[in-house]
Amino acid sequence: MKILPLASSLLAVATVLLPAPTRAAAPAAFYDWTAPVTAAPGTLLRSEPLKADWLPKDTGNAYKILYSSRNGMAADGNVPVSGYVLFPSGPAPKGGWPLVIWAHGTTGVADVCAPSWMGPRPRDQLYLNTWLKRGFAIVASDYQGLGTPGTHPYLLYRPEAYSLLDAARTVLAQHNFALQNKIMIVGQSQGGGAALAATWAFPQYAPELKVKGAVLTGLVTAIHQDTPEQNEKRYTTVDAMDPAFATLRLAGTDQAIHPETDPTSLFSENGKKMLEVARTGCLHDLFDEAKKLGIKTGKELLAADITAYDRDMSHYFELPDGHVSVPVFLGTGLADGMAGTTGQYGAALALCRAGSTVQWHTYPGVTHNGAVNYSLPDSAQFTHDVMAGRPVASSCNNLTPPGPVQKPAPYIPFNQ
Repeated sequence: MKILPLASSLLAVATVLLPAPTRAAAPAAFYDWTAPVTAAPGTLLRSEPLKADWLPKDTGNAYKILYSSRNGMAADGNVPVSGYVLFPSGPAPKGGWPLVIWAHGTTGVADVCAPSWMGPRPRDQLYLNTWLKRGFAIVASDYQGLGTPGTHPYLLYRPEAYSLLDAARTVLAQHNFALQNKIMIVGQSQGGGAALAATWAFPQYAPELKVKGAVLTGLVTAIHQDTPEQNEKRYTTVDAMDPAFATLRLAGTDQAIHPETDPTSLFSENGKKMLEVARTGCLHDLFDEAKKLGIKTGKELLAADITAYDRDMSHYFELPDGHVSVPVFLGTGLADGMAGTTGQYGAALALCRAGSTVQWHTYPGVTHNGAVNYSLPDSAQFTHDVMAGRPVASSCNNLTPPGPVQKPAPYIPFNQ
């Protein structure tokens, strides 16, 4: 038996309940690339200095980038993808800064939700600043279709992996960027799944990248494996999901797979209102709209049977196997009621069974949001070891089910 597509519906997985950054009504012309993308994946299309009040405080130089990436939803062809790169303040070390590839959590599917445009949440600003203080430059992708033309293939592993890896290729190719090809892949929530996908894919897709390890928190993924489904229906079916995340799945995920389908044909009247918000607003706007409409589950969005629309989700969601070639740090808050905890345990189990090295840290009373920064002391030691080429302790011989989701503990930053 295989795990059902956990990523297909672990949509309550974002940087939520945090203040939304102030943003303009629409992305600037920087993101608008209408010509065919003929340059090889990992080619810089344009860049500009990035000046914003959301930059982490220890940022030195910062740039917004637009680059070519392989279209993860097609057999061939490239697409433009946007993102940004941050450098630590102070002089670069000999050989250049090592690099973090940062994979962000759920923001939405509308172009205005691109993190390079609206900025990361305060939680992630603090987290990224810690990596800057550790002496890493950071390249962050908005992912395919977020900010740039086309539908954002929300949570689909190929386009997310390609977007991340091609972002690293792009910045490493710039001679004016003081970088060395020594890489950590880091992600949270949706970005945890994206980071794992990139970690899985780089030996085949971008073997020139010298990835040393991966740090994942609040992991949302789907791995083809022989363990039973571990998650409640509220994490695994549209009908039972939070309506905001169900809308993102239908408007982003499913629409990217089935662009020939008019999504409005699937929605109820309230669902159509949610769809309109998803097309112009971000996750917090969907929460607000669902509250305004008084709807509580994805079932209330639907006016049609979505079986056919949903029929081939697994092919696009599931990693084919759980074998990755570098060590993986997995941080799970045991009060993670957004992504769930048993699904993260199932992912760790699948990775271990495939021969991967997994260091799994669990944090009592810590939530989905809280685990990001709470895990930093543990990920510091893990990162120090893998960057130095030292073996890391594996949890694969002592994995235990996490039990019911716990209540959040007080006094932990961002522990909503």
